[in-house]
Amino acid sequence: MMLLQADTTIAVVDESALQATTAQPQGIERVMLADDKLPVVLAVVLIVWLGVLLLLFRTDRRLARIERDLDDRA
Repeated sequence: MMLLQADTTIAVVDESALQATTAQPQGIERVMLADDKLPVVLAVVLIVWLGVLLLLFRTDRRLARIERDLDDRA
């Protein structure tokens, strides 16, 4: 017959970790969240990615045109 023992584990709360989660943003977080800079940064990143995608699309079209021209010559 198997006897079950009660769980006697004690949870220890780290007060410094608790304070860190409720504290005001520090460092770069404070800078980015101040004056709504975060949406501006996200918009700039989006514009950069759109530029990269446009560049890749145009390069692919040009390469396809050059390949067609080479096939027509042969």
